[in-house]
Amino acid sequence: MLKKTSLLICFLGVFAFSQNSQKPKTDFTMMYLPVWQEATAHCLAVAKAMPDSLYTYKPNVVSKTFAEQMVHIAAASELLTKRYVEGQEVKPSTPDASLFSKAEIIKMLEHSFDYTTEVIMNIDQKKLDERCTMYHSGNTVSRAFALFYVQDHMANHRAKANLYIRMNDIDPPEYTW
Repeated sequence: MLKKTSLLICFLGVFAFSQNSQKPKTDFTMMYLPVWQEATAHCLAVAKAMPDSLYTYKPNVVSKTFAEQMVHIAAASELLTKRYVEGQEVKPSTPDASLFSKAEIIKMLEHSFDYTTEVIMNIDQKKLDERCTMYHSGNTVSRAFALFYVQDHMANHRAKANLYIRMNDIDPPEYTW
């Protein structure tokens, strides 16, 4: 009886999830969402792989600390999504990483990634087709293309943080793509 009850609960949970799961609104975002989710999962794995005691590590005086890399990813991912994908007027505001614990920084990353995921889930094709001008390069691209910029920026800083892990003789998380 316990086995049947467990199976029924499991089935109902899967059924409820499938009924309530939201899908992205466009063909592009349906294609892009799993790419974004894999990239963010890997970034979180990198953040979790570095011991708390090494979050202040930096390879030289001009580099960011590991914590600063992670906080920069969190702040910039949300900012770039707001600025280029949604078209909001926002200014950079990166918190001081030294004020946060590893756990708090991971929560910051999760919040930022969840924000962009919500945008991916809810943005419509008309908005994705709009054009925006990238601040540093001056290039004009679609808002859909700007999602790749958000991911590329995150990947750049994640790669630096991954190197910090290696420099401390720690095996970084496997890259799965």
